[in-house]
Amino acid sequence: MSTFGQRHDFERLPRQARWTELSRALLDSFRARIGAELILRGGDALHDAKRLFDAPFVVVSHGPEPDPILNYGNAAALALWELSPQDLIATPSRLTAEAELREARDLVLAETARRGFITGYTGVRVSRTGRRFRIRDVTIWNVTDADARPLGQAASFAHWERL
Repeated sequence: MSTFGQRHDFERLPRQARWTELSRALLDSFRARIGAELILRGGDALHDAKRLFDAPFVVVSHGPEPDPILNYGNAAALALWELSPQDLIATPSRLTAEAELREARDLVLAETARRGFITGYTGVRVSRTGRRFRIRDVTIWNVTDADARPLGQAASFAHWERL
């Protein structure tokens, strides 16, 4: 496992309330789709958001737009993709994969949309600076809010390697 870039701090995130709210939706949706907890939760939304942000594995998500924009990345995701929090939330999700690999990525996301989640995915991704890395044993799930409105899709994985 390799991490590129710097370490980010939850307390310094812009619009921390938005990150906390989205963390809750990610965690609740993971539990609803997968039937397990992504992290050990303590019941306090802010505390849970900090734990998710500092988790030793990647969690990243994008919104429901026609050309989805990344809307969440924990510290591991920010470092791996070499993005600041501000850059992350302005990045089209498709740019996390090289152009020639985007069709395969789109097929996996479409399958996730139909099934609710998938597990065991492996693929190649690219950081903001062009560094390529393989992600393995990825879980991807549909994210909804408390009223079951679609918020997008999320992915989590603990295994990656530079290419």
